[in-house]
Amino acid sequence: MTERVMNEKVYNRIKAVLAEERKTNMWLAEKLQMSPNTVSKWCTNQMQPTIETLFRIAGVLDVEARDLLVSSRK
Repeated sequence: MTERVMNEKVYNRIKAVLAEERKTNMWLAEKLQMSPNTVSKWCTNQMQPTIETLFRIAGVLDVEARDLLVSSRK
């Protein structure tokens, strides 16, 4: 991995939860009526959803909102 990729912060687990639920970025984009590009940026942690959107994502995936976040505890 390049140094840039190794130093990037991971704040959300949206991609992991989608994989666990066997769902795709495209499926989530359609359910939220949002751009697939936006969902892709969330999944790669290039961009973060708003708190309101995070709760919408949790609702669509039927998980707790906190399950979509990386723990800050070590």
